[in-house]
Amino acid sequence: MSLTPLAGGFCFGEGPQWFEDLVWFSDMLGEAVHTATLGGQMSTLPLPGHAPSGLGFCPDGALLIVSTQRRHILRYDGESVDLYADLSDVVPADLGDMVIDSRGTAYVGSQAREGGVIVRVDPGAARADGISVVARDLDFPNGMALTPDGATLIVAESVARRLTSFTIDTDQKLTDRAVFADGLAGPPDGICLDADGGVWAAMTLAHEFARITATGGVTDRIAIGQRAAIACALGGPEGRTLFLVSAPGAYPDRLHGTSLGRLEATTVDVPAAALP
Repeated sequence: MSLTPLAGGFCFGEGPQWFEDLVWFSDMLGEAVHTATLGGQMSTLPLPGHAPSGLGFCPDGALLIVSTQRRHILRYDGESVDLYADLSDVVPADLGDMVIDSRGTAYVGSQAREGGVIVRVDPGAARADGISVVARDLDFPNGMALTPDGATLIVAESVARRLTSFTIDTDQKLTDRAVFADGLAGPPDGICLDADGGVWAAMTLAHEFARITATGGVTDRIAIGQRAAIACALGGPEGRTLFLVSAPGAYPDRLHGTSLGRLEATTVDVPAAALP
C-alpha cells in the first residue's frame, strides 16, 4: 500500500481520531493536540504541562484528552481546557488510551506493566459524574475500541502481546473477559475496528500495522521500514482512510526534543465500524 504524508514536525504522536473532517492526534512529548486536514494543513492546541495521549469526543462535540502523567482527563469545549476527571487516586500507573461510547461514557487505561486497570468515567457536563475501576490485572492496557453495538470493548495488552475483549453489561461494567487474539508479533499499541470486525493494530516493534481477525489471523500488513508503529484510526469521507501514526522509536523517553513524528494515510477495503 502506498502511504500519503499528512503531517510531520511533531515529537511523539498518539490517539488519532477522525472528527468533523479532521484528524485529531496528541503530541505526547510536545504537550499539544494537533489537527490535520486531508490536504495536510495543521493546527495546534497547546497543552503546556500536560503529556496528552488518548482522545475522544463526547456527544456534545467536546473533546476529552488524557493527561498521562497527571492522571487527569481534560475537557476542551472549543474555547477552554478544563479538568474533567482526576483519576490519580484510583489508578496504579500513568494513563494511556481512551475510548468513548455514544452516551459519553469513557473507558481509560492505566498502563502498569502488570496489574494495569481500565477505569470507567461516567459522563457529566463540565465534570465527570463518576469514576470506577471496571477491569484489573491487565498487562499494560493500551489501545481500545468499541463494537458498533456498544456491547464489546477490545483492548490491546502490549506486554502480553494480545488483544483482549470484554462484554459491556447493562450497568456498563466489563464482564466475560476473553482472548480476541494472542501471540502477536507486536507488542500492540493503538488499535481501531473496521465494519467486518477486523482490528487494525499498531505493532510497535514489528514495524508494521496489521489487520487482525478474531481468530488471530492477520489479513493485511503495512510495513513502515524501521519506524515504530504507534497508533491508527479509520476515517475519511467513506471511512476507508486508515490514518497511521509512527515514530523513529517506540520509547517516548528517548525522543524528547525531536520532531520526527509522522501522520500518514492509506486507503483500505473495509470501512470503519460505525460509532457505538
